Amino acid sequence: MGLLDNAKDAMNGEQGEKITDSAISTSEKTVSAKTDGKYDNKLDAAGDAADKKVGND
Repeated sequence: MGLLDNAKDAMNGEQGEKITDSAISTSEKTVSAKTDGKYDNKLDAAGDAADKKVGND
């Protein structure tokens, strides 16, 4: 197994799920703060779509 395979396996586990969820949540909060909540509905939808693509749940 190569380095990329090891990284892929790590991201597919529970630890990877926590990391991706945290990154998505942080991104949503940052953009929401910068836009004064104007796009919160769209951010929620985009965050859910991103989690479905990269998440395990």
